[in-house]
Amino acid sequence: MAKNLEIKSDQLSHEHIVIVRPPPPRYTLNEWHLNHQHRERCCLDQQKLAELVTQEADRVREEVEERIKSNKDETDKQIENRRIDIEFNAVEIQKQRKDVCIEIDDLKTYMERIKDCLASLQRNAKVICGKCIILREGRIGIDLCEDDVEHELKAELNIIEGSQKMLQSTLEEANEQVRRLKSVTYFMDRDLEDKGNVAKIDNHNSILKETSLNLSMYHGFTPLNQGFITNEEWEEFTKNNIEKASKEINSARQFRTYTDIIIRQAFQDLWNQYHAVNNAFKQRIREIRKAKNKMEVQHSEVVRQANEMTRTITELEKCMSEKEGFMALAHTRLGNRAQRPGMELCKDLVEIALTHETVELRRNLSKTQEVFAEAQASLRYLLKTQIQLEEDLNVKTNSLKIDEVDCMTLRESLDYHAY
Repeated sequence: MAKNLEIKSDQLSHEHIVIVRPPPPRYTLNEWHLNHQHRERCCLDQQKLAELVTQEADRVREEVEERIKSNKDETDKQIENRRIDIEFNAVEIQKQRKDVCIEIDDLKTYMERIKDCLASLQRNAKVICGKCIILREGRIGIDLCEDDVEHELKAELNIIEGSQKMLQSTLEEANEQVRRLKSVTYFMDRDLEDKGNVAKIDNHNSILKETSLNLSMYHGFTPLNQGFITNEEWEEFTKNNIEKASKEINSARQFRTYTDIIIRQAFQDLWNQYHAVNNAFKQRIREIRKAKNKMEVQHSEVVRQANEMTRTITELEKCMSEKEGFMALAHTRLGNRAQRPGMELCKDLVEIALTHETVELRRNLSKTQEVFAEAQASLRYLLKTQIQLEEDLNVKTNSLKIDEVDCMTLRESLDYHAY
């Protein structure tokens, strides 16, 4: 519209025509008064409204400032309470963690005890027991028998192997217990690390003021309150960690008590069997020594009797040699008297005496020969018995050397003690 008027004005100016504006509107006096009253009422209304707004603004500002201050104080209080809670829980976790670490060290000490027991049984007890069994295989003759010593040695070997299995199983359980304790320590360390980071954040937040520098407004769309875990869940999590640690500590302490019982029982069983084997050895050594002493006495007696029998045989030979002279004398006399002539060849008393002497000599010589044969047989049996006794004495000497010298000397280095 204005553009059209300008165009027309330009056209009229070219035509030398002047446009006169219409006169302003004319108002009445009554309208003037009404307008003046209206303006005055509006001014008063605006002033009243401004006063009300000012009062309301002051009230709202004071209320907002009071609420903001109250909220900030409450937030500061909650931050401080939270910091105290975190510190308290952290201290409790640290105490429990210290107990767990102490228990881990104690369990490792017990594991070393078990390993020492196993090593000692493997390198000392089992080797010595096996050597004793092998050495006793060197017995010879009738002494190579299954006696009480062999039974006790085999029982000792079984007890050693059984103790090894039991201790190995206990060692595996100890490893598992240590693993569980370390797992608890890991989760407590993570919890302590998280609580430490939160404490740093809350400590930093506690020193921030509304006038602090480097404050910023967030204009993003993602909510700043990312927390989705309730305070009860948070407390329950820490409580569960502490309770789990306490449970594992109690379990470890019970296991250490159980380990003490196992080691003590194994030690007692091994020690009892050690004495049983030694007593069996001593009893067997006494039996062998008694038998050996008896054999030595018998051997001495047999040697004596053999010597006497040898002398007896010599005397019998001498006796038979002498009797042969008497026999030859009688036969010669009879032969000479058989040459008597005629009626002189009669059975006179001399003939009868010589005949009787010859019969008696033959009977005595035969009897002496029988005794001589029996003496020779007896001497052979005595010499055979002497040889057998000497062989048996060698067997007993060998057995005594194996049991008393070799095995008992080995067993002196056998050491069972509670680790």
